[in-house]
Amino acid sequence: MSQLIPRQAVPALSVALMPEGQWTLNADAPKNFTLLVFYRGMHCPLCRKSLQELNGLVERYAALGVDVIALSTDSRERAERTQASWTIENVRLGYGLSIEAARSWGLFVSAGKSGSQEPEIFAEPGVFLVRPDGTLYMSSVNTMPFARPHFDELLGAAEYVINNNYPARGEA
Repeated sequence: MSQLIPRQAVPALSVALMPEGQWTLNADAPKNFTLLVFYRGMHCPLCRKSLQELNGLVERYAALGVDVIALSTDSRERAERTQASWTIENVRLGYGLSIEAARSWGLFVSAGKSGSQEPEIFAEPGVFLVRPDGTLYMSSVNTMPFARPHFDELLGAAEYVINNNYPARGEA
């Protein structure tokens, strides 16, 4: 697992996109940031709640020049079930993130619990803001589904940093 450093380049990232297509980080660079929301997968009720919160804020993020995508290590079948049942129609949903790619982003990886809906192996949550030049602005990485950033608070923070040209921190 690697630690990403603010103001330095993030790893290349490309995932399959629901319902079709491919998404590549900064292929169509946003005005200000890309908000990457790595979620645990279809089995996670806290991820569902979190992405439903985000779903109601996507237009406000877009107005700030922030592109939003949620992505996981889930298979296409699990991503289809997620999209069909989670009421997150405003959130672009990427799937098929490799465990190696997850680790290159500094995400923690867990083995699924037997007797649960968890896949055999999956990435734990992480939230990243990436600048259009491909450098990290901020990150928040979790070892489990609890204590994640709230997207309404992150929206307010993004607005502040954009309006005040607030620099990325944590690079020293």
